Amino acid sequence: MRIVIDHVTKTIKGAVILDDVSLTLRSGTVYGLQGVNGSGKTMLMRLIAGLIRPTSGKVTIDGKILGKDLDFPGSMGLLIENPAFLDGHTGLKNLELLAQIKGEIGLPQIKETLREVGLKPEDPRKFKKYSLGMKQRLGIAAALMEKPDLILLDEPTNALDDRGVARICALIRRERERGALIVLACHDASILEGLADEIYKISEGKIEKRAAR
Repeated sequence: MRIVIDHVTKTIKGAVILDDVSLTLRSGTVYGLQGVNGSGKTMLMRLIAGLIRPTSGKVTIDGKILGKDLDFPGSMGLLIENPAFLDGHTGLKNLELLAQIKGEIGLPQIKETLREVGLKPEDPRKFKKYSLGMKQRLGIAAALMEKPDLILLDEPTNALDDRGVARICALIRRERERGALIVLACHDASILEGLADEIYKISEGKIEKRAAR
């Protein structure tokens, strides 16, 4: 997969959220986004996911323009902002319902993904009874369970203890080795430095600095 962000600007009600951003992203790579809240990290992820359209410029995926040639990336898993699930269902049931949309994976794969993020498939608790950390783990499981080509993770280690952070970092490394293109926003610089092949610092909507491992 090759994603090209070509001179993209995004404004909302006159405010410039992204300012003439250009990037090229490729499979098998973890790209880290670093910046304070409101700097444009989440907006950039939403653009890549096809959830919003640029005010000017374009985003292309393997030569096809988002919003023109295709609505969304064809193979994508994402965790952007707070994960949303059905309060009255268990974590397993929520993932089963999501998996039915594409019909690409079955119950064994869903259960295995839950175990990988540190949740028990047989847990009878409904989502509304989950702790913040459990909700975060379920959101990560939803993003990873279908082994997508593109993975977008916005602050995936929020609300996780040290063991949970280590577990998720290991999964991100595995997905990169599998060949996924991963975009990761994280406020913890040490996590970004340990995971990302390239780090982009965003400040006031501009790509300010690039560092490579």
